[in-house]
Amino acid sequence: MSWLAAALEETAEFPHPESLETFRSHIDPQWVEKALTATGTATLRRRKLPAEQVIWLVVGMALLRDRSIVEVASKLDLVLPDRKGDTDVASSAVTQARQRLGDEPVKWLFERCAEKWAHEHARRHQWRGLSLYAADGTTLRVPDTDENREHFGLASGGNRADSGYPLVRLVALMAVRSHLIAAARFGPYGQSEHHYAEDLWSEVPDSSLVIVDRNFLSAKILLALQQTGVGRHWLVRAKSNTKWTVVKSFGRFDKLVELNVSLHARKQDPSLPRKYIARAVSYRHSGSKGRQWLLTSLTDPEAYPAAELVEMYHERWEIELGYDEIKTHMLEREEAIRSKSVCGVNQEMWGILLAFNLVRFEMAHIAEEAEVSASRVSFMMALRLIRDEWLWCSIGTPGSIPKKLRRMREKVKRFVLPPRRSQRRNRREVKIKMSNYPKKRRPARTKHKTAKKRTKTPYQRRKTSK
Repeated sequence: MSWLAAALEETAEFPHPESLETFRSHIDPQWVEKALTATGTATLRRRKLPAEQVIWLVVGMALLRDRSIVEVASKLDLVLPDRKGDTDVASSAVTQARQRLGDEPVKWLFERCAEKWAHEHARRHQWRGLSLYAADGTTLRVPDTDENREHFGLASGGNRADSGYPLVRLVALMAVRSHLIAAARFGPYGQSEHHYAEDLWSEVPDSSLVIVDRNFLSAKILLALQQTGVGRHWLVRAKSNTKWTVVKSFGRFDKLVELNVSLHARKQDPSLPRKYIARAVSYRHSGSKGRQWLLTSLTDPEAYPAAELVEMYHERWEIELGYDEIKTHMLEREEAIRSKSVCGVNQEMWGILLAFNLVRFEMAHIAEEAEVSASRVSFMMALRLIRDEWLWCSIGTPGSIPKKLRRMREKVKRFVLPPRRSQRRNRREVKIKMSNYPKKRRPARTKHKTAKKRTKTPYQRRKTSK
């Protein structure tokens, strides 16, 4: 029994953590109260699932994907006991609690946390006096209900059939060196990434550089970002058919150029100029056949060297890695998120973004403690620690668990990844080809039940055959 005595002694030495305290220490409780008050959803009467607890339930739904919503509420000890001391809650009560809460308080809380965390870390890890951000779009599947189909829409397959699930289009502004999401816009798939991006530019702080891919190479998009603030700059890769006129040469592969604004763009926005100035910088990957050109509003070659701009553009890939962390690791590549209504989808989307920022905020602290960049911290290790901590806080703690938890926190080196292989190049290829099986169709709905086919008795069959 010596092992039991040692386990009990270890348990007694280690203080039992309070449920959710790790995360509540990051989010000011007043922010939660303000979120509920500002959106008019504060709980007035005593309920088993008050509004402030439902906010944490929505966050828990994003982190504990392998558990039902009712189980998440139970595991995180979110249900308040009633007068009889009962803490059980029905699934219908959870659904009603989420409906009462709506999506606005979760959105308010995400925006408040993102404003403080992401911009603070972006300022801390500047490049030549500029905070670094990336903007890009992605999509997420939602459950195939009539309401979701009508609001979010399907992706058109062209010659093939449409997508099997309704899709949400998401565009995010991410601090590239911490992966913290500073702002996000999402909605129906039919709206373009440009539409959501234009609404994001108001969230970009002054003295910053936003890196985007060539899909955003549009005068309407880039000039709107550049002209709506002080010292807001952009960096984008040119398309193969992009044409310009050289105004001044800083070197063989570094030019000051003039680009034309299309007639179509000026019809949409008459305030756009006929031409605008940018800087074109060329680079070439080892093993590639041709050269690539970058376009940027940073026109001073001495303040912003061309070689550093090329390195800076490739940090754009950090937002792709961030989307991969959300979809592949945090959401575990499930076909669709959980909510079957439009309001539920919006609420869950804000909860997913808030949960991702909570994990990334923890990783930023780990990186500072280990004295490495945030890109060197393993997202999966941090996510597993957070999930384990949430579950351990909700059960009686065996003696071995506190010991393991303490070791995980103390041995920060376990979270640190080896330096990235910056010279590695991978071609864009598809791992799994499209299936040869026909697409499953939704059955057509009929108003009346079809009559069952009557079968003949053996006597009737013999009589018919005669």
